Amino acid sequence: MTTQKEEYPLKKVLIICAKGNIEDVYAALIMANGAVMEGIEAKLFFTFFGLDAITKKQMNSLHTATVGNPAMRMPGGLPFSTLLGVLPGVEAGVSAMMKSQMEKLDIPPVKEFLEMIVAGGGEIFACKLAADMFKLTKDDFTEEVTDIITVGQLYEMSGGNGTQIIFT
Repeated sequence: MTTQKEEYPLKKVLIICAKGNIEDVYAALIMANGAVMEGIEAKLFFTFFGLDAITKKQMNSLHTATVGNPAMRMPGGLPFSTLLGVLPGVEAGVSAMMKSQMEKLDIPPVKEFLEMIVAGGGEIFACKLAADMFKLTKDDFTEEVTDIITVGQLYEMSGGNGTQIIFT
């Protein structure tokens, strides 16, 4: 009996990150890093607010979304009220707690994750439309960014068979 992995091996992933909060950026980074570690070709495409993850000025100050996040829980498992999220300092505090937990688990900062992905053969791209909207140039991005490309160019890179597109 053959498995689906044997019949249809995953050869390439295109991961699209459109949000700039910690949880969405790290989901994209973890998936891309896992792919390159498994020998799967990985390309990350950052668009709209996801550009914060690859922008030199923003990449070290990502936050956790505290408003409108139904999965947010307080210590002890109680639901986190959206009303609390609008209070001054709450988002910063929650973000600091999240970053502290990530440090305890030895999860690298964004810059280091990007370096690991590129060192493993992955590629990082910025969306041309979003970069133009936010008036960003290649100089605004970390050096791990391969290029600023259009969505059409991203799809051309997919190469068809064996490619999975993942949107975080």
